[in-house]
Amino acid sequence: MSAMPSLDEERLKALAAAFSGLLLRPGDVGYDEARRVHNGLIDKRPALIARCLGTSDIIGAVGFARENGLEVSVRGGGHNVGGRAVTNGGVMIDLALMKGVHVDPAARTVRAQGGVTWGEFNRDTAVHGLATTGGVISTTGIAGLTLGGGLGWLMGSHGLVVDNLVSVELVTAAGEVLNAGAGQHPDLFWALRGGGGNFGVAASFEYTLHPLREVYGGLVAYPFSAAKEALRFYGKFTASVPDELSVFAGLVHAPDGSGVPLVAFIICHAGAPKRAEADLRPLLGFGSPILTQVGPIPYPAMNMMLDAAYPKGALNYWKASFLRALDGAAIDTMVDRFAACPSPMSGIVLEHFHGAVTRVGVSETAVPYRDTGFNLVLTSVWTDPATTNANITWTRATYDALAPHFAAKRYVNYLGDDEGGDAVHAAYGPNYARLAQVKRKYDPGNLFRLNQNIAPAVA
Repeated sequence: MSAMPSLDEERLKALAAAFSGLLLRPGDVGYDEARRVHNGLIDKRPALIARCLGTSDIIGAVGFARENGLEVSVRGGGHNVGGRAVTNGGVMIDLALMKGVHVDPAARTVRAQGGVTWGEFNRDTAVHGLATTGGVISTTGIAGLTLGGGLGWLMGSHGLVVDNLVSVELVTAAGEVLNAGAGQHPDLFWALRGGGGNFGVAASFEYTLHPLREVYGGLVAYPFSAAKEALRFYGKFTASVPDELSVFAGLVHAPDGSGVPLVAFIICHAGAPKRAEADLRPLLGFGSPILTQVGPIPYPAMNMMLDAAYPKGALNYWKASFLRALDGAAIDTMVDRFAACPSPMSGIVLEHFHGAVTRVGVSETAVPYRDTGFNLVLTSVWTDPATTNANITWTRATYDALAPHFAAKRYVNYLGDDEGGDAVHAAYGPNYARLAQVKRKYDPGNLFRLNQNIAPAVA
């Protein structure tokens, strides 16, 4: 590891004098805890962690980093598998203490600060019987998920998170505070809806909410011997599901730690219970499941259903891409490769895109992946560092084996830290050039580059 850069002590004193949060350096109490993110594989050491309490703290931290020529990373919920929330030797702008959530039940909107997780968000909106699309794991931060597009259980009914975004309070590289929305800085607002952390630090987000208290959700699992048949059924069943019904499929291991492989359907129906029962009848009547746990549950509980499978501190290495089609050859490869999976915590997940998410134009937001179909995610998770090489090797080999079945589209939030510019171009497709122009306008020096980076357009 390279030597930690020295900080300008006079400038640091000036920052501290006006800073309401915490400034942590190596050796300080709380430094090691603050630098850790959800993925235990990430072990980076910032020269300074600026634990912000508000927008003015963000402005100060951005200015300090810019004036000292230091790399900037931004942490919201700290869930990104690639670990780009932490810098080695730079300034980590940490929003994890910024937890404000303010619901306007009459307007059906909410403004939430950049350190809020989806579990915290859902808890406050549920008080009013309201919700919006927000991920599939409740410990995920709202900031990173939103800025990358934001898939979730409700995307069939309400689209991606960015399709429900009203405005963003953003601190730019120059230290300006902009409230970007449809009527203010519309070019920036367009880019923030999927363009990642390329344009500044998002202090808070405003979203549209929808009436929702309960969903009809749960899990149906089958023995691994039924995996190919089950996935073929899944492809046919999801071809005609209504907007209200989201079904993801997974090759997973039994949650009891036995390592027994299974094939499972994860179900969320956001419509009326009787409608849900009718829509799910073919699925619930399929095959001979070894576990069926499906029924009415609060939406926040649905959003927490998979949390235990992704514990904080576990080691993670993920790869993902959209499939051209869920055909027999792709299914055979998935099942054959999963049989050699080295960790009982890992899975191969299929996320179904349909409904409202597919009725938004490719260029309406920065997110271009608007086709009906499936995103395939290799979620490799393990706890023993001695098996790291085996798990990473399996993930890469499985991804390569499945590559002939991939479309030329990627979801930016799943891109790993070891993937370069080609992957970023694939994630933005026809929108990349426009994003580069917006980047040039708001961050011409590429201060915010520790992300899935979009280089500023050349003049």
